[in-house]
Amino acid sequence: MTLLGLTGGVGMGKSVCARLLESRGIPVVDTDDLARRVVEPGQPALAEVARVFGREILDEEGRLRRNLIGQRVFSDPRARKQLEAILHPRIRELWRARASQWRKEGRPLGAVAIPLLFETGAEQELDMVICLACSARTQFSRLEARGWTAEHIRQRIEAQLPIDQKIARSDRVVWTEMPIEIHELQLLKIVRKLRVAS
Repeated sequence: MTLLGLTGGVGMGKSVCARLLESRGIPVVDTDDLARRVVEPGQPALAEVARVFGREILDEEGRLRRNLIGQRVFSDPRARKQLEAILHPRIRELWRARASQWRKEGRPLGAVAIPLLFETGAEQELDMVICLACSARTQFSRLEARGWTAEHIRQRIEAQLPIDQKIARSDRVVWTEMPIEIHELQLLKIVRKLRVAS
């Protein structure tokens, strides 16, 4: 099985790419979804996060206050590293298990969407890395459309490797500036070549 890694800057099209691959029958696991799963009530990671950051980061039902923890870790690099040290190993274990299952099923292709792919050294476990990228102006517009403030956008972008470095370290780049049909054509060209080679 060829295991693809999908990465790119925040708001640059990883989720759209994942949906396009899934629509073509290629299984995808999104580590953002896994990150939400590992901090659900009752999960060991949530208990550890509460121990490190204080019980005030939980609401009345024992759920993580995402906005509160986000404000804290994106304004404090040390706190962000503490949170990542708790979550990243657990997230990696889950996507590895999913990839292992795909191999057992005889799937020819699978993909893992990992925003912090290079930052966590995950490229060593992947056969190809595809970087989704767009201009800084388009990225800002997309994030602004989510209701994010300029400060929130700045903090999130600064928490990741600069996009030019992600592009330089990736095997392929899909430019997401254009309409989704062009995005899809670029992606399918890569997938077809992989299918022919396998």
